[in-house]
Amino acid sequence: MKEADFEARREKAWQEFEQLVSGLEKRGPAPQGAQELPRKFRELCADLALASHRMYRSATIERLNTLVIRGYKLLYRQRREGWDRVVRFVGQDFPAIVRSEARLFWLSSLLFWVPFFAMLMIASRDLDWVRAILGPDQVIAMESMYGRESDSISAMRSEYGSNFAMFGYYIWNNIGIDFRIFAGGIVAGLGTVFYLVYNGLLIGGSAGYASYACDGSAFWTFVAGHSAPELIGMVVAGMAGMKLGVGVLRPGRMSRSRSLAAAAKGALPLIYGAGALTALAAVIEGFWSAQEFPAMVKYGFGAVMWAMHGVYFLRVGRGRA
Repeated sequence: MKEADFEARREKAWQEFEQLVSGLEKRGPAPQGAQELPRKFRELCADLALASHRMYRSATIERLNTLVIRGYKLLYRQRREGWDRVVRFVGQDFPAIVRSEARLFWLSSLLFWVPFFAMLMIASRDLDWVRAILGPDQVIAMESMYGRESDSISAMRSEYGSNFAMFGYYIWNNIGIDFRIFAGGIVAGLGTVFYLVYNGLLIGGSAGYASYACDGSAFWTFVAGHSAPELIGMVVAGMAGMKLGVGVLRPGRMSRSRSLAAAAKGALPLIYGAGALTALAAVIEGFWSAQEFPAMVKYGFGAVMWAMHGVYFLRVGRGRA
């Protein structure tokens, strides 16, 4: 093929590629046809190889080479690194992923909240059931922390020594809970179901015992601030575990090991988000919850946190496509 014929045949494709690259380099909204960039890039590379092999004039080769370099930078550079990725995940991807898995969210929520509220109701009528669920060690711990004659804030500070030590303990303990909920999904989801129900019973029983046998105000003012990220993070960890369970139970045409690997990959954003929520809860729990603020201030802060989480998961990240 003569060089003039080659250029005439491919000129339109080169112009389209240049327009697409120019639009993407502006970092604004993606231009129409952006998904075609990889295919067009491969075709341009083939044109450059052919022009070089046939030793066409240098102007043609230089033009194609420049376009290839621009396309390469767009395809292979890391557009969002470090904090940019974190901001995009928190501000767009994570809440959108949670909404896309609404069934898993409601299933995990039911598995946790139904036992939680059941134990609260039982505690108002018969504390013996609650004591049986909590066990003697937990009952003693609740009495020492929230007993009517105790000072829960002083007790916590004397036990951990500092706010930072409290934060370290809470993040280690709570992330450990989330990981067990998540990892339990490997056993066809049964482990996740168990840990969600168990934690619902345990936390609900603790709340009920503190409310009806101890100083309920001391308990609720302490947990109000960090309850939203901590408990929602637990539910999200349950969603991640449920995805593992679905991968085991419904492998489709894949082997179970490959299905589990694919499910684990899909669950990673959920467990990352659950870890972030749990870390936020630990920060609040360590540096805010144990501070001596008026009760209404703590309740108000807790209400704001629940409202913010509701808005975040319902509204943030919509239209991200």
